[in-house]
Amino acid sequence: MATISWRKAALVAAVVPMLALSACSSGGGRTPETGTGGGGGQVATTERMKIALIAHAPAGDTFWDTVRKGAEEAAAKDNVELLYTSDPEAGRQAQLIEQAVDQKVDGIAVTLATPDALKSALKKASDAGIPIVSFNAGEAASAQLGAFTHFGSNEKLAGEAVGSKLAEGGYKHPVCVIQAQGHVGLEARCAGVKAKVPGTEILYVNGADMTSVESTATAKLQASADADVIIGLGAPITLTLMKSVSTAGSSAKVASFDLNKELAQKVADGSVLFTVDQQPWLQGYGAVDALWQNKRGGFKLGGGQSVLTGPAIVDQSNAAEVLKFAEQGIR
Repeated sequence: MATISWRKAALVAAVVPMLALSACSSGGGRTPETGTGGGGGQVATTERMKIALIAHAPAGDTFWDTVRKGAEEAAAKDNVELLYTSDPEAGRQAQLIEQAVDQKVDGIAVTLATPDALKSALKKASDAGIPIVSFNAGEAASAQLGAFTHFGSNEKLAGEAVGSKLAEGGYKHPVCVIQAQGHVGLEARCAGVKAKVPGTEILYVNGADMTSVESTATAKLQASADADVIIGLGAPITLTLMKSVSTAGSSAKVASFDLNKELAQKVADGSVLFTVDQQPWLQGYGAVDALWQNKRGGFKLGGGQSVLTGPAIVDQSNAAEVLKFAEQGIR
């Protein structure tokens, strides 16, 4: 499967909101669910429901702010009470799932960065009859753990897209930096890069401590004179790796996964080769909206398949366009 272009990805990004909005505004008349149509933007008049969105988000990562904005916009439209919680530690994330079950929520949207650790908690949700969707991480385990669909990028495909682009650029010795060992999505990204560029090395860092990230990466670059590109798997990590390159006096270039406003600017001005956008706003929006659609009509968006929100390469050819949306906090 080839990497989709940013413009094609943007078209994909439009599909879920358009489907949802078509249920809210039919261009005229009245529906039992939404009240008077034609005006656009009205709140659904379906019975108020409660959805728990449970992520593995670490503190301070702006990526998750974007996910949350998408989820909140869908919740506002769909007459949903959104309970957003997160914890990067797998055991505590499992506890948050169990708490949501105890609260008798009407749906759970969950990230599956560590699927095995969440298996028991998600079985309790399924046994309680609570619909589940997954998003962002854990596509391969999603159906097995009871989710009826998954919203996110195919991480192996994303990694291969990065590897192919680096290979085309003549890079032979990438360092792929994983900030959370055992995270299935991050591991898949670097595995995808290595599949296309066999000389790729994996470097594990403690993503909860940016000072440690910088010092570990600096030491690696100083010890690896042949490293020609270093790859961050998240915008804050990548921005820190740029400091490591400078401190180490390395000639390595920088590439990335994911996006925020600052990173989009770095791509636009050429300081970062490119990044791969998985469109996190759409992940949050789609996950909440899919649970609402399931509640109101038994619909299962995706037809049993994952709804891909990426990968989409952002480089100097389109970074300025993407930056406009990043400045609005939706990319």
